[in-house]
Amino acid sequence: MSSSTSDLRAHFGLTATPFTRELPVRQCWSQPQYDEVRQELLATIDRRMSAALVAPAGTGKTTLLRSLRAALPEARYQVHYVKVTALSKRDFCRELCEAIGAPPAASYNGLVRRLQERLVVLLEQDSLRPVLIVDEAHDMRPDVLSILRVLTNFEMDSRLVVSVLLAGQGPLKTMLARQELESVRRRLAHLATLRLLSREEALAYVRHRLSVAGAAGDLFDGPAHDAIYEMTNGNLRAIDHVALKGLELAARDGKATVGAEYLVAAARKLML
Repeated sequence: MSSSTSDLRAHFGLTATPFTRELPVRQCWSQPQYDEVRQELLATIDRRMSAALVAPAGTGKTTLLRSLRAALPEARYQVHYVKVTALSKRDFCRELCEAIGAPPAASYNGLVRRLQERLVVLLEQDSLRPVLIVDEAHDMRPDVLSILRVLTNFEMDSRLVVSVLLAGQGPLKTMLARQELESVRRRLAHLATLRLLSREEALAYVRHRLSVAGAAGDLFDGPAHDAIYEMTNGNLRAIDHVALKGLELAARDGKATVGAEYLVAAARKLML
């Protein structure tokens, strides 16, 4: 633990450091936008269908995926998370094989067969519904993304075996709209999106993160909350960064609350 973090917690009487990624799923912020998207995706997976989640960077996509995964009972589902980059078709299949425990193969066609065989085993022998979460899917090449059509094709498309959830930023939606990916797009039963927070939502989010960190009350004054929103435009990741830095600077100066001037200073240090 850094001295600034321990000083912050001691100064404000906190039980945990707020605005970090180290937050248990049970303490994640409950808000209609996220709750609705999670329920829509859960319903799609329950029907053994596939979906896409498109969200700008910093809008809580990864946190939502964590809560989605936690909501799928382990006795019923086996969820596999893969974070991809610009891999070739064969390398992407190798990543999937490693993720789901399929034996490797030398060729692309062999890898696809191993993947499909393993997915069937999970469903038929282990009585588990396989779910593949492919994160950062906007970084996938179109020819690699097209693999998903092959992976979800069982018995001439007469059988639903695996649910695939593609998660990524805006370019994913643009890529899926391409003509050569129409067959992939038609396999997605739902497209979910996330947006930036409103001013009221940003205020509620900051207060929630303070509460779960053990704060006795709001540590930011009114102008500070205004500054947080105006500097971040409701981007969750930016809110976390600037709010935590503002708390650190105020604790250093022995302040009981954080004023707007500390958010301005924090933004300069973070180059917001």
